[in-house]
Amino acid sequence: MKKEIIPVEHIESKILLMRGQKVMLDSDLARLYGVETRVLNQAVRRNLYRFPEDFMFVLTREEIMRISQSVISSGHSRRASLKFSKNVMAFTEQGVAMLSSVLRSKRATQVNIEIMRAFVRLRRLLASNAELARKLNELERRYDSQFRMVFDAIRELMTPPEPELPPQRRIGFTAREKAGRYSVGRKR
Repeated sequence: MKKEIIPVEHIESKILLMRGQKVMLDSDLARLYGVETRVLNQAVRRNLYRFPEDFMFVLTREEIMRISQSVISSGHSRRASLKFSKNVMAFTEQGVAMLSSVLRSKRATQVNIEIMRAFVRLRRLLASNAELARKLNELERRYDSQFRMVFDAIRELMTPPEPELPPQRRIGFTAREKAGRYSVGRKR
């Protein structure tokens, strides 16, 4: 078995859902390909005819801010710099496939193979989850309401958890902290 150039799990973490499509951002792709983001974007601009809207689109300011906010709260500081970017490109699976022909390097081809595998794996996971939900509905119809609690518990386990936001610290001092800070060890 051949060793992967990049772990599939690492690639999957870079796939986002935007405008109802699974996409990867130009900065993440550039890091995977081992090139600067500006080099990747320049190659795309030179070959813009290869990237129709269903292959690649430029994010709006609002989308960029939304991504940078969710990234900051989850601790990924690299994408936090997105909010300062003017043109952030998002590539669909087909757009990522097209990138290897634009970048024309052996690494780009190898990375693309791993990215395609990650997209296929995600598609299979989504399909199996949909199949599981369909089978669960079928079982629920077949059996009476005495099992409803079991079905509800299974459905709850199937839903992904909401991302936890870090606890917010209060700013300033309470009256007790302020009094203690200035009176302890102070000579008059």
